[in-house]
Amino acid sequence: MTLIDVLGTALAALASNVVRTLLTMLGIIIGIAAVITLTAASEGAQRGVGEQIRGLGSNLMFIRPGLEEADGIQLPGSGVNLFLEDSRAIEAADFEYIEAIAAQGTIGGPGDFIFAQAIYQGQNRSTMLLGTEPTYQFVRDFYVESGRFLTEVDLTKKALVVVLGGEVADELFDTEDPVGKTIRIAVGAGPISIGFNFTVIGVMERRGASANTDQDDVIIVPMPSLQARIALVRDPRGRTNIDQINIKLSDRGKADQAKEEIGQLLMALHAVDEPDFRIQTQSDILATATEVERSLQVLVVSIALISLFVGGIGIMNIMLVSVTERTREIGIRKAIGAKRMDILWQFLVESIVVTTAGGALGVLVGIAVTQIAERFAIGGDNAYAVTPLWVMVGFAVAAVTGLVAGVYPAWRASRLDPIEALRHE
Repeated sequence: MTLIDVLGTALAALASNVVRTLLTMLGIIIGIAAVITLTAASEGAQRGVGEQIRGLGSNLMFIRPGLEEADGIQLPGSGVNLFLEDSRAIEAADFEYIEAIAAQGTIGGPGDFIFAQAIYQGQNRSTMLLGTEPTYQFVRDFYVESGRFLTEVDLTKKALVVVLGGEVADELFDTEDPVGKTIRIAVGAGPISIGFNFTVIGVMERRGASANTDQDDVIIVPMPSLQARIALVRDPRGRTNIDQINIKLSDRGKADQAKEEIGQLLMALHAVDEPDFRIQTQSDILATATEVERSLQVLVVSIALISLFVGGIGIMNIMLVSVTERTREIGIRKAIGAKRMDILWQFLVESIVVTTAGGALGVLVGIAVTQIAERFAIGGDNAYAVTPLWVMVGFAVAAVTGLVAGVYPAWRASRLDPIEALRHE
C-alpha cells in the first residue's frame, strides 16, 4: 500500500467514529492551547519588563544601599548605608565616563512604613515623596509635561515647591491646571504626621510603571527641602540618607570600569572591606528579570507538557481499544494480502493524524484565548506575545506524542495472527 492509501484508510477509520476521535483529540488540544497561552503570557511579560526597564532612561547605572552575596543574591542592608555625601563624592571625583548624576531619597515607597500624602481641597492621595536634584530630569530622561522642573535656585532656597506625577495631578486636580496651586504634603507613621504647604510648579509627562515603581504616582521636591523639614532623612552623624544614586554614563562600554572604580571609592568612604551597597546597570536588572521570567516559563511549559503526556496516554488507550474492536478487520486484511508493515502504518498514521489535528486546533484555541485575555486585560496590562517558535514546538510535540502513543498499538495490531483474528467476535 502506498502512503496515500494508508492515509485514506486511516482518515476513513477516524471518520467512522467522529465523537470518539474528537474526545481523543481533546487532551492534545488542551495541552497545546496551554503551551501557546502560557508561553505567550510569559513572552509578553518579558517584553513588558524590558520596556519598563528601558523606560528608566538610557545608559543608566544605579547605586542602592544593601548587601550582595557572592552568588548574586541581593539582600537589603541592616541599616541605611547610602548618603547624599556619597553622591557628592562621586561627582567630585570627575570620572570621565559619568555624563550626569542625581541622588534621590524617597518616603512612602513600596514597603516603607512611613507614608506620604498629597492633599488638595478635600482630595487626598497616598503617593511616594521623592527628594532629588535638577539633574534628575536629564539622567532619567523623564521631563515635565507642563510648568517647569526643579532648579538650582530651588535647592539653594530650600523652596517649598513640588512637581507632580501624572496620576497624582489627575486625581487631585482632574481637568484643572495644577501649576501655581498650593497643595499640602503630609508625612508620618501611624497616627502621627506632619504637613507642609508646597506650590505646584510642574507636572511630569506620563511614563507608567517601571521596575517596581509607578513613575506617574510620585511627587517630586528639592532634596534640601526634604532634608530641612523631615528629620528622618538624616542619620545621627548629620548625613542625609538616600535610597538611590542615578548615574548616566556617556559610554555603555565603560559600565564594568565604572562599577569597579565607583565601588572602590564608596568602600573607602564607608571604611569597609566588602561593599555595603549594590551597583547595577539597566542590563543587569534586565538580565535578572529575564532569568526570573525564563524560570517561570520553564515551570508553566512543564505543567502544560504534563497535560500533553496525559493526552498521549489517552490516545494510546483509545488506539488499543480500536485495535481490539477491529481485530476481525485486521484478520480479513491480512488474509487478502496485507503485510505487517501495512497494518502497522495504518494505526500509526491514525494516531499521528489525531494528534496533529489536535495540535492544530490547540494552536488556534491558544491564539484565541490569548486574544480574549489581552482584550479584557486578564493578567494585567502586559500584552500576550504568540511566537512562531512555540507554535512550531506545539506542532512538533503533538506529532511526536502521536508517534510515541501509536507505536505500541500499531505494533500489537501488526503482530496479530490472521487466523486467530478471523475467529474473533
